[in-house]
Amino acid sequence: MILIVDSGSTKCDWLAIDSNGNQLLEKQRTKGLNPAILSSKKLHNTIKKNAVLKQHSDEVSNIFFYGAGCGTEKPRLMLQDVLQSFFSNAKVEVKEDTYAAVYSTISNNHEAAIVCILGTGSNCSYFDGEILHQRVKSLGYTVMDDASGNYFGKQLLRDYYFNHMPEDIKVSFAERYNVDSDFVKYNLYKQPNPNAYLASHAEFMFLNKDSQYVINLIKNGISLFAKNYILQFNEFLDKVPVHFAGSIAYFSQDEIREVAKELGFTVGNFERRPIEGLVNYHVSNL
Repeated sequence: MILIVDSGSTKCDWLAIDSNGNQLLEKQRTKGLNPAILSSKKLHNTIKKNAVLKQHSDEVSNIFFYGAGCGTEKPRLMLQDVLQSFFSNAKVEVKEDTYAAVYSTISNNHEAAIVCILGTGSNCSYFDGEILHQRVKSLGYTVMDDASGNYFGKQLLRDYYFNHMPEDIKVSFAERYNVDSDFVKYNLYKQPNPNAYLASHAEFMFLNKDSQYVINLIKNGISLFAKNYILQFNEFLDKVPVHFAGSIAYFSQDEIREVAKELGFTVGNFERRPIEGLVNYHVSNL
């Protein structure tokens, strides 16, 4: 049994396949396993809570894990040790989530492309057909992550409290979310995964895209991301497409295309859930 795992900070999808790509179990979901913000104990307990994974843990021969927070060695190795201890018979490979975005969006194994992730967090890399290149070292959700779910959640909360929202949008936002200041601060400063908490507000934008305020909010975030991330690879923009993975990107395609036209880059493929695109890649590369 082969497990392909795609994890953000909010949620983690587990797909069990055989060597021919046939799905063996119903797709499983756990909370996100971000080793940059969670302890090894928390990571282990999150996996352990899933009864199906626990039941079949001894049957797993290979794990291909792609996740947020796995871009630097220390948290990556910590998560690898956790997975190895839980799936004792498996060969474990852990890579940052950018590789999942690359493998699921490129048209062939050796296609060069700029690949962006816009989910709970955000990232951008250049894939030369073999090696992944990054020019911005992420400092996490408090400083970076432009146009991500947590970025937009933060902007929505700020606009609500600074009274920058139109009144009808402000009323709708307060009806959908608990905006009591004590509740907000408790989740931001005393609960784990504040980035996921912030990102939980981003859905509001896509439920209210008939509002010019929301359209402007999305486009401004995408423009900021493009200028800070995509334009880092300016010398490649006339040669390769720019692919996008993640739910924020998937639901912001119109705004992304507008920004692309303004800044002069070519939009390629969109993949909402990279895990489906990883099956073909791994079956052909076993």
